[in-house]
Amino acid sequence: MRAETEMSVGRPQPDRGSRLRQAVPWVIVAFWVALMAVVGPFAGSLGDVQRDRAVDYLPAGADSTQVAKIQDTLPGGESTDLVLVYHRDGGLTAADRATAGEQTTAVARDHTLTATPRGIPSEDGTTLMFPVSSTEPGQDEEARAAFVDAVRGTTEGGGGLSVEVGGPGALMTDAQEVYGSLDGPLLYTTVAVVAILLIVIYRSPFLWLVPLIVAGIADVLSMAVVYGLNQGFDITVSGQSSGVMTILVFGAGTDYALLLVARYREELGRRARPHDAMAAALRGCGPAVVASSGTVAAGLLCLLAADLNSSRGMGPIAAVGVLCALFAMMTLLPAILVLLGRRVFWPLVPAYGSTPKQRRSLFAAMGSSAGRRPIAVLVSGGVLLGALALGVFSMPGDLKQEDSFTSKPESITAMETLSAAYPERSTQPITVITPTGRADDTLATARTTDGVAAAERGRSGAGWTELSVTAQDPPESAGEQATITALRSALEGSHVGGPSAQQMDLEKTSARDLKLVVPLVILSVLLILVVLLRSLVAPLLLVVAVVAVWGASLGIAGLLFEPLLGLEGTDPGLPLLSFVFLVALGVDYGIFLLHRMREECLSGAEPTAAALTALRTTGGVIASAGLVLAATFGVLTSMPMTALVEMGFVIAVGVLLDTFLVRTYLVTSASVALGRRVWWPGALGRRPAADSARTPELTATR
Repeated sequence: MRAETEMSVGRPQPDRGSRLRQAVPWVIVAFWVALMAVVGPFAGSLGDVQRDRAVDYLPAGADSTQVAKIQDTLPGGESTDLVLVYHRDGGLTAADRATAGEQTTAVARDHTLTATPRGIPSEDGTTLMFPVSSTEPGQDEEARAAFVDAVRGTTEGGGGLSVEVGGPGALMTDAQEVYGSLDGPLLYTTVAVVAILLIVIYRSPFLWLVPLIVAGIADVLSMAVVYGLNQGFDITVSGQSSGVMTILVFGAGTDYALLLVARYREELGRRARPHDAMAAALRGCGPAVVASSGTVAAGLLCLLAADLNSSRGMGPIAAVGVLCALFAMMTLLPAILVLLGRRVFWPLVPAYGSTPKQRRSLFAAMGSSAGRRPIAVLVSGGVLLGALALGVFSMPGDLKQEDSFTSKPESITAMETLSAAYPERSTQPITVITPTGRADDTLATARTTDGVAAAERGRSGAGWTELSVTAQDPPESAGEQATITALRSALEGSHVGGPSAQQMDLEKTSARDLKLVVPLVILSVLLILVVLLRSLVAPLLLVVAVVAVWGASLGIAGLLFEPLLGLEGTDPGLPLLSFVFLVALGVDYGIFLLHRMREECLSGAEPTAAALTALRTTGGVIASAGLVLAATFGVLTSMPMTALVEMGFVIAVGVLLDTFLVRTYLVTSASVALGRRVWWPGALGRRPAADSARTPELTATR
């Protein structure tokens, strides 16, 4: 479709410079077409490098991570550990035991196992479990999934006899299957949610398609870039990080589109040619969008300091999503909009020379109340956020393996059966890796350690020997954790791992990362805001506000996770990830508001008038952007992984709080109360007001 020229009768023909400007959109579109042709194959390869093994989520320097890495070097590589669970409510019959024996013999015949399976009966006679370990699949995820599926196909129940395959290997396979199935539903649901919201916001049958298509193109670019980072720098790509990246591309990208399109529509009323209006729109809102996306990316990159592999990998991947969304929305989106011309806004086409209808909006009314009683609004909002934050003390305990799925796969139901049938003993091993020269002494020490029921020698190789230790207490209980701690203290020079040890290391490292990364994020965001806003007070105001939102969001989660959502545990990484996302994204919206406020002040507006005008002119766009971003993260609550549900819920709630309470009422009230001091020690903070009288009502309605 050719670009509109919108030339009135008698207007001179465009000069050569104008023709060149009109050709620029075509060049940009051609560039993106060529870029997609180049990066498309790489984007399609991202799924091939996605990994969801335990070691990909564990702390890089943890003891259990060292165990997993050394196991990879032992003969056969990483072992796949399963537990075959035979259960009958009324008690196993002789025929049931015979069936179990035949099926486990078949498993041993068809696969290479490290030992012959031995049945362990429960005291009540209802359950018989067979621990099974094999190095046959090695590190290959598809081979492990095929092995687990084959074992499940061999072991079948019926007639009241249930047979389930559980254990760490089965749990890992089920988790990978869930993560592997997320990409399609997550993308389709996100696109549908964004499309519905854009149709409602734009009230146009065509306009909503443009930012949605551009966001999809940005998503393809981000996948290709992440694939390149994986190949070049071995950055870990997990199902969780790639899913969050897609959410950010569509959420943040749509936000940037909303701001740009709103400013473009405004400029179309002042300028005859679309390319001139777009140039003015980019000059007006472009710096704020670029600055805000840069701040978000900088905050996300602070996750590189985390020791947790999943968090550290999340940082650059999420930052890539934000920056690719920015690149697409600041280049391809303007080009397409200019080429489509004014007609893309049909039926509400902005006419040249027209002025928007003057009406008293919701945000003008909100600003008016904040302008009349700024201190009262500040105190009330602060008390409300503080009260909500107290809900943190109601947060459920640490997430256990059996609670990691919202819908229970076979590995989880097997774990529950084992927990009920063997309440006083461990049903999964603690793995000890020790230097081969010390293997005998380590084995003897392990057997005499408090809480250990049994210990056996396993594989040897590459200078290491693997020991399998059974605790006296159930998995993930306080007793088993005490046994793991005792083993680590007693076995000097050895490494202690296994599922429960991994969970302990995960919780410990998450607490450590929180203490390290949170100050780093705050400091980096503050420095960027100081440079951007040329003030110390305004950046502090924004950071304090978003930290308060984070606390309140976690408090709401604490009140609702278990009673409303049925979530019985909290993912250890939730506080850190939710903090980074909420601070980065919250500051994002704050920049939009304060940038407009600063623009008004530079044009000579009195501080109170500038604050209320900024809210009136940007409030609707920020509210729309907040709704879109909250809805996109809310999509995660429909996913089958507890960690994703919790992260999506907290971030969605935080974005809504930030959009409709903090950004509208509290930041505006604080700006009114502080006046020019909000820009201290910059030039705006030192410049005396020409007129100290406040006229909030007139400003809010003009």
